Amino acid sequence: METDSSPKGFVDTVINVRYAETDQLGIVYYANYFVWFEVGRVAWCRARGFDYKDLEDQYDRMMVVAEASCRYKAPARFDDDILIRTAIGSATDKVIRFDYEIRNQRTGRLLALGDTTHVVTDGSLRPARLPEEFQKLFRPA
Repeated sequence: METDSSPKGFVDTVINVRYAETDQLGIVYYANYFVWFEVGRVAWCRARGFDYKDLEDQYDRMMVVAEASCRYKAPARFDDDILIRTAIGSATDKVIRFDYEIRNQRTGRLLALGDTTHVVTDGSLRPARLPEEFQKLFRPA
């Protein structure tokens, strides 16, 4: 897996589709796209200079998924290299939305578009604010 920051605020991550991620037809099972969104979010955080785990461990804050959607455009298949493009769609100190594009890296073909909305909570899952030093990191580029 490789990660790279791109213009327009996207962070690009490349993964290779494993056989276990496909169904009997050799097409990626739909739920795996949500796993790839998480891979993109973690890579986005690292590209911004922090590990998501630090947000939990040092600040007692979590970004709980409140909503997730995916619009499938074309199938991904075993052994394809997939480009996960992740960016901030919108952010406040309490709610953050990530936007995603999933593309075939070799052809550039758009495979899926998605977004996830996260509510910031404390460790007890009560609504909370994103620590001030993180707020600037989550502003759309």
